[in-house]
Amino acid sequence: MSAAPPYVPGHRLLAGRTAVVTAAAGAGIGGATARRLLEEGASVVLSDAHARRLKESEAELAARFGADRVAALPCDVTEESQVAALFELAEERHGRLDIVVNNAGLGGTADLVDMTDEQWDRVLDVTLNGTFRCTRAALRRMKAAGSGGVIVNNASVVGWRAQQGQSHYAAAKAGVMALTRCAALEAADYGVRVNAVSPSLAMHPHLVKVTTPELLEELTAREAFGRYAEPWEVANVIVFLASGYSSYLTGEVLSVSSQHP
Repeated sequence: MSAAPPYVPGHRLLAGRTAVVTAAAGAGIGGATARRLLEEGASVVLSDAHARRLKESEAELAARFGADRVAALPCDVTEESQVAALFELAEERHGRLDIVVNNAGLGGTADLVDMTDEQWDRVLDVTLNGTFRCTRAALRRMKAAGSGGVIVNNASVVGWRAQQGQSHYAAAKAGVMALTRCAALEAADYGVRVNAVSPSLAMHPHLVKVTTPELLEELTAREAFGRYAEPWEVANVIVFLASGYSSYLTGEVLSVSSQHP
């Protein structure tokens, strides 16, 4: 097992940009992405369905990076009115929208024979439909503005490979991949790039608490480095996709693991 590398400092790759990040409260990929975007010079609008954790994240980031660069609004991505309000806030606060990171997703474990319609619908509505709603809202604003932009969706290696008990989640993440590719072709006409990251196992303290040691050992054994990714390691790839270093990349799904099929 290799140790996690040192944390990479920011290089102002996104100075002057405005970003929206969904599911950005807490210690996971969304929170790490919001912090990395700020470290790279962007102003960030955070959203999350959990209002208390969102408020805490906003206060922490505003204290470090400045209240003028951090805003937050609770958002349930299954509600179109809340999605619209989120993007309106970004434009009202900063006058522009450059980067959108669609991180909101919902998992769960259930064999298909035992899965209810409600379980299936809930995972699909948050993970796939929520990404659709936010992508649509972003593209409408970016197209109207005529100044380009970048959308990065959070997929999963489960969208490529099978895993027992994950039919709903795998179907949703495979849908995110297909949505990314199709949206990219349409958005290229007005200078907007749409890509996705596909992590395998990015752990944080809260997730470790709800993962059995046996499952964690099994999942980490599949990884080339013999360890799970730190959330900021996935966030680094998102920053790359949001930056000018990936100016000719669109419609791509980058595997942040060794598990691309």
